[in-house]
Amino acid sequence: MKFAVGYQLPDEGEETFVKMVEPFRDRIEEVYFPWLDMPSGRSPLAAHDGAVDWQAQADLETDLKALREMGVKQDLLLNASCYGRRGFSQALANHACSVVDHLQDVAGLDVVTTMSPMIAATIKEHFPDIDVRASVNMRLGTVKAFEYVKNLFDSYCMQRDFNRDLGRVAELKAWCDANGKGLTILANSGCLRFCAVQTFHDNLVSHEKDVAEMVNVDDRSPAFCWTFYQNRGNWPAFLQNTWIRPEDISRYEPYVSVLKLATRMHANPRRVIEAYCEGRFDGNLLDLLEPGHGPVFAPYVIDNTRFPDDWFERTTGCDKNCHRCSYCASVLDQVMVRFDREGRTL
Repeated sequence: MKFAVGYQLPDEGEETFVKMVEPFRDRIEEVYFPWLDMPSGRSPLAAHDGAVDWQAQADLETDLKALREMGVKQDLLLNASCYGRRGFSQALANHACSVVDHLQDVAGLDVVTTMSPMIAATIKEHFPDIDVRASVNMRLGTVKAFEYVKNLFDSYCMQRDFNRDLGRVAELKAWCDANGKGLTILANSGCLRFCAVQTFHDNLVSHEKDVAEMVNVDDRSPAFCWTFYQNRGNWPAFLQNTWIRPEDISRYEPYVSVLKLATRMHANPRRVIEAYCEGRFDGNLLDLLEPGHGPVFAPYVIDNTRFPDDWFERTTGCDKNCHRCSYCASVLDQVMVRFDREGRTL
């Protein structure tokens, strides 16, 4: 199993992304990244609250060249859920092509991941050698959905809500093999499974630069999960989500050769990469996910070493009717550990 990891610019004094990836170079197949302040599925890379990192482009391009020398493939994210009035414009198509053309000159480009059918068609027309990949946020999780857009995409990042349905994964893999398509899965999303407000949140993130200029509601988060988990009675839902523990990734090797790791906004991407490369993690499972929700669970942690031996079989073999089942609630009692202010287990 190899991995696709999300690029981030280091803060001052932190190690570069290249230095962080280097020890794992044999396990890293791809690096995925946005282009500077273009909208994407996460915060802009080079701009925040009106401040622009004017060194960002030079740093990104230097890192891309170094990663290419390591043999790491490169995946440009044009995966915003909304581009506003530009969403179906020739201007956006031209902009996407200009960025792709530039990146090909910088270090080569292997993949473009997008949510936009217009961008997908544009890249396929003008850059036929590039793998055009359907973003996980398109929520394509059925053969029918794959078929609808098979002329637009060369590969798919499967809807994460079905990560624990191995029958469905196998079905999608068989279809992809029969149709010459690639398949990948996002392993460590901390998002709610079948989140009711994902579209709302994705659209806000796409317009984050504009949203940041407004006087916004300050007593809640647009990421609904943070409010949801403030009610401790909802904590079993965490175990019912889509993440895959490092110990279980080998179960997916028959279906995907590259597993995507969410590290673009993670506070400690090295920890995530190391855990999944080693296939084990002795720590707080919340620390591997993006988002991790550690603060809202504190002073409790989810001890990854305490999961029962039948965890994977039970959660991939069940009917997913969580409202009629208490298994995850019972496992939560087993894996949840409380610490006092001095860091001692209670």
